[in-house]
Amino acid sequence: MLKKKVKINAVKEMKPSYDTSGHISADAFEVIGSDSENMESIARPSISFGKDALNRILKSKVAIVCMILLGLLILGAIFIPMFSPFNYSDQNVAFQHQPMFSKDPVTGAVHIFGTDELGRDIWVRIWCGARVSLTVAIAVALIDCLIGVVYGGISGFFGGTVDDIMMRIVEIISGIPYLIIVILLMTVLERGIGTIIVAYSLTGWTGMARLVRGQVVSLSQQEFVIAAKSMGAKPSRIIGLHLVPNVLSVIIVNITLDIPNVIFTEAFLSMLGLGIAPPKSSWGIMANSGIQVFQSYPTELAIPALFICVTMLSFNLLGDQLRDAFDPKLRR
Repeated sequence: MLKKKVKINAVKEMKPSYDTSGHISADAFEVIGSDSENMESIARPSISFGKDALNRILKSKVAIVCMILLGLLILGAIFIPMFSPFNYSDQNVAFQHQPMFSKDPVTGAVHIFGTDELGRDIWVRIWCGARVSLTVAIAVALIDCLIGVVYGGISGFFGGTVDDIMMRIVEIISGIPYLIIVILLMTVLERGIGTIIVAYSLTGWTGMARLVRGQVVSLSQQEFVIAAKSMGAKPSRIIGLHLVPNVLSVIIVNITLDIPNVIFTEAFLSMLGLGIAPPKSSWGIMANSGIQVFQSYPTELAIPALFICVTMLSFNLLGDQLRDAFDPKLRR
């Protein structure tokens, strides 16, 4: 707790007064004394760790800009396809590869980003692609978080043989290439968002499990955990009420940094033809179509690529700011 510094029995010079020897006399000073009323006053109110982290996030211009961009992206993905005069699957081959802000001859509406090789509106397809990318990314991140936190918490808390067996299983799963799992699932299941989520979630939780396990191992020797054990608390209660809340900041930061990887993976798989099935829209599908006509119509590749880059950059920068905000060493 910070307190104001108060001068005790300090003196203040009133006016220069010299004696016969040339020295300043004692009459030139006045005794101030101590300020007993403000001596114990609090200079700054005591706040919790979460509130302090929130204040630091709100003071960060980078974090605010990233949150605004991501908020606009989410709102656009929800509402723009609902109110657009075009549908993502509407085709008009006679009106293909139109430039930006071209007017549709049938409906009279404006194609803000132009049209693609089948005459479909790029603007509405971009926002439908945002729905796919954000849905996959958020769903996978939440599933990985749930499985990884439970698995890593149990492994780190019990330790010993249980920890060794569980970590060896994680290493085996991590050694399986992700693309092999996706290809195998695509041959069995129908192409779509659900298949991508299942395929990525089968191996994506291992990183979170390792992270949580390391944090739990370091916290399990703390005094509050030992006290809970001595009072007879069950392992589930200790993990859920004592250990997981103390690693919550690490979990939040890891989720924020994991979402861009999922978005990039979804776009990559869609470009390879392993993503969602046409005519559904995806940023990866649109980028793959734009590559084929890049020399003649560069905007058809630049627009989805720009949205992918801005989304990934926003999540990465926001994750960096959250990591700094939740770092107790940087707390003032």
